Amino acid sequence: MAEQHDDYVKILFRFYSNILELHTVETMWAKVVDAGKGLFKIDSIPFYAPLVASDDIVFAEYDDSEQMLTYRKTVESSGNSTVQVVLIDKTKDINSIRESFETLGCISEKFNDDYFSMEIPADNNYQPIKQQLTVLEDKGTISYAEPCLSEKHH
Repeated sequence: MAEQHDDYVKILFRFYSNILELHTVETMWAKVVDAGKGLFKIDSIPFYAPLVASDDIVFAEYDDSEQMLTYRKTVESSGNSTVQVVLIDKTKDINSIRESFETLGCISEKFNDDYFSMEIPADNNYQPIKQQLTVLEDKGTISYAEPCLSEKHH
């Protein structure tokens, strides 16, 4: 059955990744909202999964072929956004880049020394964050993608 810890579960996301350029899967932790209705609140920053962000309410159901809870659709958007960042200039420290965005109110999860995924909370002004991303990209330090940009950050 589904991997579960108290009121948290792991949910499988199956999707095409433009970054990896292949069909892939990712699992994320989610808080149970209403198990009977299949509603869960995402409690992870997606590394690759597009069109979903932390705190979104999603519908997931147990899939026999996957042998776990599997994402079906987003029911309610949190207003948070997700930005994926790839380090291009290997002479730079990815942790210091993450810290520069943390000062702008963004938390992130590091995948490895070349890649991290960052959450932009719904109530944050995206303009200074976008400006910092653009400056770093123009310098050749990073490349970035906006796979889940909420209406609040357009």
